Amino acid sequence: MHTIRTRLRRGALTALAAALATAFALLTAGCSKASETTRTGGCRADGTWSARQKAAWLRGAVSFRTAEGAAASGARMSVVVGAPRSVDARRLCRPLDVQVEFWTLTTTTTTTTATTTTATATRTVSSSVRRRHLTADGGTTRTVGFPGGLPAGREGVCVGVLAAVYAGGPLTGRELPRVTPGPSADVDASVRFVTDRVGAYRLFPPPDPARCAPGRSAVSPSSTGEPGWDPFHP
Repeated sequence: MHTIRTRLRRGALTALAAALATAFALLTAGCSKASETTRTGGCRADGTWSARQKAAWLRGAVSFRTAEGAAASGARMSVVVGAPRSVDARRLCRPLDVQVEFWTLTTTTTTTTATTTTATATRTVSSSVRRRHLTADGGTTRTVGFPGGLPAGREGVCVGVLAAVYAGGPLTGRELPRVTPGPSADVDASVRFVTDRVGAYRLFPPPDPARCAPGRSAVSPSSTGEPGWDPFHP
C-alpha cells in the first residue's frame, strides 16, 4: 500500500511540474510578444518581406479612382495608395519604396490590299510616359494623378493607358510589361508582367476604340462619360 501511495504522489508531482513548465513557456512567449510590440510601437514588422509579400500588401492598399463626370481622357483620374484593405491594417514599421508608373499603349492597324487578298496587321507599342516614386506605410494616403496631354486616337491608331504600382526601384528591361495586341485597333490589348514586384495594375482602353479602326477620321477623346475599366491584378 505504501508503495502505491508513493507512486501516486510521484505521478501527481510529475504532472504538476509539466503543467508549470507549460504555463511558464506560454507566459514567456506572451511577454516576448508584448516586448516586440512595445519595441515596434504597435506597427507591422516588414523588414524581412519578400517582393511577393510587398506586392500583396500593395494590392490591398491601391485603388484607381476617377472624379464624378470626369473626362474619359484620364485628366481627372488618379492612383491612390492608402491604408490596406486587410485584417492587419497596422502601419508598416518600415515604409515601402513604391513606384507608380504610366505607359501609353499605341495599337496600330494597317491594311494591305493585293490583287485578290486583303491582309490586316496589328501592332501595339508601349511607352513609359511618367513614373512617380513615393513611400507608403499605410498610415498616410498618397494620390498620383494621371499624366495629362496623352495623344488622341487618329485613323487606324488607338492609344490606351496602362497604370501600375510596384515596390522597389524602377522596373528593369526584363520586368517591363508584355503587351499582346488585340486582333484590331478597336479591340483591347492584353498585358502581363513577369515580375513578383507589381502589386496592382490596370489597363484603361481608348475612350472610343471603334473610332480608331482603319478608315475612320481622326478624333479626340469624348468629353463625357466613364471609360470601360477592366481591372488586372496579378
